[in-house]
Amino acid sequence: MKRKILLLEDDITLNETVVEYLQESDFEVVSLYDGEDAYAKIYEEKFDLLLLDVNVPSLNGFELLENLRIDNINTPVIFITSLNSMDSFEKGFNLGCDDYIRKPFELKELLIRIESILKRGYFHSVDTKVNIVDDIYFDASTNLLFKNDEQIKINNKETKLLKLFLQNQDQILSHEQIYEYVWDYDEESSDFSLRTYIKNMRKIFGKERIISVKKLGYRFTTE
Repeated sequence: MKRKILLLEDDITLNETVVEYLQESDFEVVSLYDGEDAYAKIYEEKFDLLLLDVNVPSLNGFELLENLRIDNINTPVIFITSLNSMDSFEKGFNLGCDDYIRKPFELKELLIRIESILKRGYFHSVDTKVNIVDDIYFDASTNLLFKNDEQIKINNKETKLLKLFLQNQDQILSHEQIYEYVWDYDEESSDFSLRTYIKNMRKIFGKERIISVKKLGYRFTTE
């Protein structure tokens, strides 16, 4: 499944250039030129990441992000902007962006930043405790899993897998998506190890929470 990006950029040439490059890099891209239009589109569709210019018509990028975070929309955001003052840089991060890239930039650099954020994953909720089932919750600030406030020990790769599932609840994740996220680039992924991690997590959450979808991958649900 292609990862989906919203691009808000009112420079037509740059907009088209970025869209073409990201599509060639196997992303689905929705591009817009107006802040209000982008705000509406984010409510209509789900995105994996938002690329926001700041100085755009109707609703600027800072205002857009501020509204999103107030509304508890926690999609990762990268600002792409010609604003180069420290005040603007600081404001962007204070509002809740994940990265900030100044124009002009190399397209390859933008891609690396996008991939880095999507691989790590982010939780922007003020409450970092993510309730999963019953009395089990994941603390995103510490990457620790708890039941009745007592820590449940899981290994590093199981932690990464859990974060991936929590960020993609009720979506089918392919084996390739899981391998890319859970294993580092210099490690060899293992189907046997993945099945072991899934087995261990099912013992914690219940078999019905992690569903095997034949030939496609796995789906995590808390329903």
